[in-house]
Amino acid sequence: MTKIECVVQTPSFKRAGKKLKPNQKNDLHNTIKQLMLDPFLGEKKQGDLSYLRVYKFKMIKQLTFIGYSYLGSSVTLELLMMSSHENFYRDLKR
Repeated sequence: MTKIECVVQTPSFKRAGKKLKPNQKNDLHNTIKQLMLDPFLGEKKQGDLSYLRVYKFKMIKQLTFIGYSYLGSSVTLELLMMSSHENFYRDLKR
C-alpha cells in the first residue's frame, strides 16, 4: 500500500464541500484521511468511467459517494465529485 502525499480537489468538489455544515465536514475529512491511507478502498468503475474509483460512506446517516482517481506515479489523490446517489454517475460523465 502506498500512502498519498498530495490531495487535489476539482472546483465542483470544492463547491460541494463549502456547502456542508461543520459536522458533515468532519465526516468528509475523516473519509479523506482513510482514502489517503488506502486509496484502493473505493470500487473501481468500468466502461466510460474506468479512470474512476467511488467510495461510499455515511455522512450523518445519509449515504454519500466520493468519486476520485488515484495517480500512482505521482502519489496523488484527485477528488472529483461528492454527492448522494441521485444522478451521481450522470453528472460525472459531463
